[in-house]
Amino acid sequence: MGWLRDRTARLRRAPRPGRPVPIDHQTVTHLTEFVQTRRGVEAYIEMPTTLTQTTVLLVAYDGEWTRRRVPSPEWARSFAKHMEIPGYDAAVVGYPQRMRDYNHRQKLQARRKLADET
Repeated sequence: MGWLRDRTARLRRAPRPGRPVPIDHQTVTHLTEFVQTRRGVEAYIEMPTTLTQTTVLLVAYDGEWTRRRVPSPEWARSFAKHMEIPGYDAAVVGYPQRMRDYNHRQKLQARRKLADET
């Protein structure tokens, strides 16, 4: 029965969707540094689902991006306002094409690097 006790303990510790996730200093620092060190950053707020908490996706002008869990959509909107960047509801506006283009470029570079190594 030890496995059941271990599993139950893990489930109790795991953040549950719909419950606010406490924001840690590292997350705030990461998001702030991303905004401050890149141009044209926009925030895409991803609403919580039954499986995930609220997240904020930051996308720079060249498509580089980062995503972090945040306590609530209100927190994400407040962060975007504080950083003076646009904030969008990702479910309404979707994701920018430049993000998909960036991901595609990254994959091509990884393949080239792998091909060069062989």
